[in-house]
Formats: sequence, C-alpha cells, structure tokens
Amino acid sequence: MGEAVPESAASPPDRGARLPLWQLVAIGLVAGLLSGLFGVGGGVLLVPALVLVVGMRQRIAHATSLAAVVPISIVGASAYLVRGSVDLAVAGLLAVGTVIGAVWGVRLLGWLSETWLRWLFIAFMMVVATQLFFHIPNREAELEITGTTIAVLIGIGLATGLLSGLLGVGGGVFMVPVMMLFLGMSDVSAKGVSLLVVIPTGLSATYLSMRNENVDLRAAAAIGIAGAATSLGGAALAFWLDPRLASILFAVFLLVLAIRMAVHARAEMRAVKGQPQTQPSDSRDA
Repeated sequence: MGEAVPESAASPPDRGARLPLWQLVAIGLVAGLLSGLFGVGGGVLLVPALVLVVGMRQRIAHATSLAAVVPISIVGASAYLVRGSVDLAVAGLLAVGTVIGAVWGVRLLGWLSETWLRWLFIAFMMVVATQLFFHIPNREAELEITGTTIAVLIGIGLATGLLSGLLGVGGGVFMVPVMMLFLGMSDVSAKGVSLLVVIPTGLSATYLSMRNENVDLRAAAAIGIAGAATSLGGAALAFWLDPRLASILFAVFLLVLAIRMAVHARAEMRAVKGQPQTQPSDSRDA
C-alpha cells in the first residue's frame, strides 16, 4: 500500500488503458528490488509511481499495486523462508492484529483526523530513521514467544492495520523498524516476517478490488512479474550487506519516504484551502 497522492486535474488513464509496457516493467523492477531489500510490500512505492509516472487514476493505482504486490511479496518471503529467517508464529500473530486493525481503520475514517495522523506518522518515521543510523542488528537474535510478546505482536499488527486503513501506508515501513528497535529482532528476520504478513492482506484486498473492477490486470501482471524477479536479488542483497550498512540504508529509505509524504501532505493542505468548503478534496486511496 502507498500513501495518497493528489490526483491531477487532467484526465489520467483509467482501468484497462494501454499503458507503456516498458514503464510498467521498469517500475516493477525497482519496486521488487527495494521490496526484497527492505522487507516492504512495494505498494508505498508503486502507487506514487503509477500516478505520477504513467498517469493512472489514484483508486485504480492503489488497487493495481495491491495485486502487483502479491507475487512480489510471495517470491521475496520465499527467499527469506529458504534461509530460515521467517518466524511463522510471529508472522501469524502480526497478521491477526493487522486484519483486525485494518477493519477498524476503515471504520474510524470519519472519526479521526487524517491530516493529524499523517503528520504523526511522518514524525515517527523520522525519529525511527534517526535511531536506525546508530542501530546494529544482531542477526543471531531470536524472539522468544511469551504472553507479553504475543500481546505486543498483536498490538503491532493492530497499529499496522489501523495505519493502513486510515492512511493507506504499507505495513513494512512500520513493522520492520518496530520489530528491529523495540523487539530486538534481526533485520533479516523482521523483513522476512513483514513480507509474509503482506501476502494475505494483498490477496484479500485484490479480491475485493477485482469485484469492484478497479484493478488493471495487465499493469499488475507486468509489474508483479518484473518485481518478483528482482525481489530475489533484493533479498540476497539484504543477507549479503553488513548489518550496520543495511540498517543505515533502511534509515535513508525511511527518511526519503517521510520527506516525500510531507511534500504531498503540504500539497494536499494547499489544495483543500484553495477549494470551496462545499467541495472538499478527495485524494484518498480506494
């Protein structure tokens, strides 16, 4: 999932438009590499790319990215599973919390301030990124499942689902640093678990989006296949990199993402102020 990007005033291509195949493949290659390297599903990268690069409508881009993320995450998670770096119990507990949190996130859309939450999440990413610059992951660390850790993991899942439902941000950018910094998990274990948790979410969301005919299947297939190929390389790179360097690169990734979210958040605020009160801006993901 990616955060909302303001729609252009022009008429961008709708579902089924003949978007340039080479652009879709290029987007998929980059998203897949970063997905495997950082343990994020890729939607947070795909949605802005589809809207800003190929001009796809916001809602179609969001639904299409969810479909494309599924093969990317499956291949990436498999690479971590083969190396024994995915704790299935941890992934299951997170998935339970994520599903419940996403449902409540959608229900709370009319009650909570999206603007306030978005800026709070931007601040959170900046603080976490700063800590990651000085964090050296222990790749031998294993998380012991106790009553406390079960509650914490479900809580992390709930928070991830809420953020996803309210802001449309991907789970990996929240789950991975939290598991590394606050649970002491190794960087590769956190990334592998994150990719595995993304799969059921992506599958269910894709099914619902297809029923609503919001998915551009051609674009999703092109991006998903290209991204699946490079996600293997990204996962291999994650294991090859020195833990300290991997942590720094992830911190840089979060900072760049936070800055981009802040720029778009300011653009949305200006757009809303410039419109009549009777016609509020609607740039939320589907």
